[in-house]
Amino acid sequence: MTRVDGTARRGRFRPVHLLLVVAVGVLVGFGIYALVSALTEPRRAAAPYDPPVLAGQQVWGACAGGFYARRGDEMVLTSSGHCTTEGTVAYEPDGRTVRGVFGPIAHDSSCPHAGHTCHASDMNYLVVAADRIPWGHLNVVDLGSAGNRVIPPGTAPLACGDIAIGDRVEIDGRNIYRSGTVTGKGQNLQPVALDGSYFPCMVLGDIPVAGGDSGGAVLVRGIPAGVTSRSFAGSIGFTPLAEGLAQLGLALCTTPDCDLTRPRSSAP
Repeated sequence: MTRVDGTARRGRFRPVHLLLVVAVGVLVGFGIYALVSALTEPRRAAAPYDPPVLAGQQVWGACAGGFYARRGDEMVLTSSGHCTTEGTVAYEPDGRTVRGVFGPIAHDSSCPHAGHTCHASDMNYLVVAADRIPWGHLNVVDLGSAGNRVIPPGTAPLACGDIAIGDRVEIDGRNIYRSGTVTGKGQNLQPVALDGSYFPCMVLGDIPVAGGDSGGAVLVRGIPAGVTSRSFAGSIGFTPLAEGLAQLGLALCTTPDCDLTRPRSSAP
C-alpha cells in the first residue's frame, strides 16, 4: 500500500513511491488551516427540518456532521476524532439549546508505531440529545445547495477497499457543497511532531478543504464513504466510514427511524 508521508511543516512536496505526491497532512479542524481559494456559501436547495438534520452540516465549532448511526438504542451522529474532546457539549447557535455530548474517539488499544496512536478512522460521535433527534429523517444527509440525499435501506458503508482512484467524491463541510474525484490512497504515517495519529487508510481527493470541514460526511459514488480528516496541500484527505463505525460499535442509519421505535411525543 502506498504510504502518505509528510516531509515538511510548510507544505513542501516530495514524491511518495510511484503514485502520490502530497504535502504533510494538516488537521482540518484545529491548528494551522490550509489556505484555499475564497468560496461563496451557496443558497440552500431546501428548507431544513425541525429539529434539523445535522448529517452533512455544521455541528459545533470546527466539527461538521457525518452520518446518523445507532449504538444500541442510542442515537449518534458521526464527526471527527480530532476536532473536539470527549465530554464536550455541543449547542445550537442560540448558545443554550443542547444538541448533544461528544463521545470517545475511535482508536486501537495498542499501536506498533512508536509515539503514535492508531485509529481505524478519524472518527468520534455526538450522542444526540433526545429532543434534537430528527425522527423520520435519520437516513438523510443534508448537502446544502446539492439537496438532501436519502440513504436507501440496507446500504453498506464503504470501506477502504471499496474506494478507487477516479471515483466521484462529494462533501458539504462548512455548509459549502463541493465535489471532485479520488486521486490516491494509502496509509497516513507522519513524523510524530507533525501528526501523532496513524491511519491505515487515508483517501485523497482534489476537493479544497479548510478549518471547519473536519468530520463532515463524504459520499463516494453517492454512497456513505468517510469523514473529512486532513488537508494535503489544501486538498481533502478522508478516512473510511466502515472501519470507523466498526471500531466505535455503530450501525449506519439506512431507514427513516434507524430501526428504532420513535417516542410517542415524536410521532407525526
